[in-house]
Amino acid sequence: MHWEPLAEALAHSATHAASRWRPLVAVLPRHRLIPRWWDRTPYGWQLRDGQADPSRWAMTAYRDRSLITRVGAVHADLAQPEARPQGKPTSSATLPSLIVKMFQHGRIADGDQLLDVGTGSGYGTALAALRLGEDHVTSVDVDPYLVDAARCRLDGLGLRPQLEVVDATGPLPGVYDRIVATVGVRPVPVSWLEGLKTGGRLVTTISGTSLIVTAEKLNDGTALGQVEWDRAGFMHARHGDDYADDLPAGLRDTALYGEGEAVTTGDYPVVDVQEAWDLASMLDIEAPGTVTGYIEDGDVRTTWLAHPDGSWARATSYSGQLPLVHQSGPQGLWDVLDRIRSYWLQHGELPLRGARVRITPDGQTVLRRGGWRATL
Repeated sequence: MHWEPLAEALAHSATHAASRWRPLVAVLPRHRLIPRWWDRTPYGWQLRDGQADPSRWAMTAYRDRSLITRVGAVHADLAQPEARPQGKPTSSATLPSLIVKMFQHGRIADGDQLLDVGTGSGYGTALAALRLGEDHVTSVDVDPYLVDAARCRLDGLGLRPQLEVVDATGPLPGVYDRIVATVGVRPVPVSWLEGLKTGGRLVTTISGTSLIVTAEKLNDGTALGQVEWDRAGFMHARHGDDYADDLPAGLRDTALYGEGEAVTTGDYPVVDVQEAWDLASMLDIEAPGTVTGYIEDGDVRTTWLAHPDGSWARATSYSGQLPLVHQSGPQGLWDVLDRIRSYWLQHGELPLRGARVRITPDGQTVLRRGGWRATL
């Protein structure tokens, strides 16, 4: 594959002209770190093999997009061509522009010791090793196969950073100037403050949200920072081979078809919550773990919400009218959503972006902006 012009084009699309990361993206053969991947199709997950289709491989690997490399417990590297895995994506090769963005938020300087949380394909680890030198980069992942595969492929590129199989929400393998995570956590693990040098900086996202949190460690062991104005979404940090079911059996069907304890008319139009990133983030701060869905059928639009505690809500509108709302359970999920939307209209924006962040040594993460406060 004549990949060099493709990598250079990727560098131009994923970074700005003055970025120190641009020349590194331009010389890194991304395709060698992603030989196989999963595509989502109308018929389910479809395996793609780069060597079997070099043209698709080149076109896909050097686009600024994320590629799913593991679904459920099934690695694309190890799957049979006819495999149709079920479940959620559990690992991916993150789009290069987002990896660069997270590193930029880290304010990485020459000589820093970096912990890269979430090895995945090894692409971000490779960029960091090119930037800092391999002796200054440690990367961890909970998945032994991913770590072994990344180590082998990075070695083939002449890069030998330290790679470890670690559940990053537990003890870390060292102490670092910078911790940059491409997995979501909630709250920030206690071990991250323990593994961060005084004056060091961490960058992560909050699970279930698109919030990027940056914070610097103080002498008293706390870390202070903010929610950045940027947005990013990563898979939740895994503790084992796969994610547990996020809802009790049958609750999705109940949310879609149940009558509900309360039937009312909603104050606001039906909205696809997951496509409204700030709204979705605020909902997950106010009602952590809420799952949402959206269906559009001609003039009929339906949004449903469900929570592991058994709460659920469904709102359906016809021809743009205000929705009919069914809901049950202790939280009143549609009421929560309406309160968020009322706050938005009253204040002109939600309080998440730009919120101050305080992370305490005992693992409490507090967000605060004006009179609003949330504890994770």
